Amino acid sequence: MANRPANAGAHSAGPQRGKPANPAVQVVAWLPYLIVLAGVAVGLFAAWQGSLHASGGAAVVGGALLAVALARLLLPPHHAGLLASRGKALDVAIFAVLGAAVLAVAVSLP
Repeated sequence: MANRPANAGAHSAGPQRGKPANPAVQVVAWLPYLIVLAGVAVGLFAAWQGSLHASGGAAVVGGALLAVALARLLLPPHHAGLLASRGKALDVAIFAVLGAAVLAVAVSLP
């Protein structure tokens, strides 16, 4: 048997290099993700403050999850960024169900 290099048969071409993306487009692609992340952080911080603020914090988190569902529904795939992990319909359904469930918990808290 002949000695073959470990990477024999592997593609040796490097990653595709295209024209660099416009910085404004990169910011727009990250903006929905950052807004939702900030909403969840604010909601969790409010809920962490004590039982008086738990329902308000949970409502903010639920609203942020519903905002994710809406953003994922409206944004094209190349602008969805980190919000896109599966197919569009499945992502929207999961975020909407989780957001509605968290809002239901927020309403049921005293």
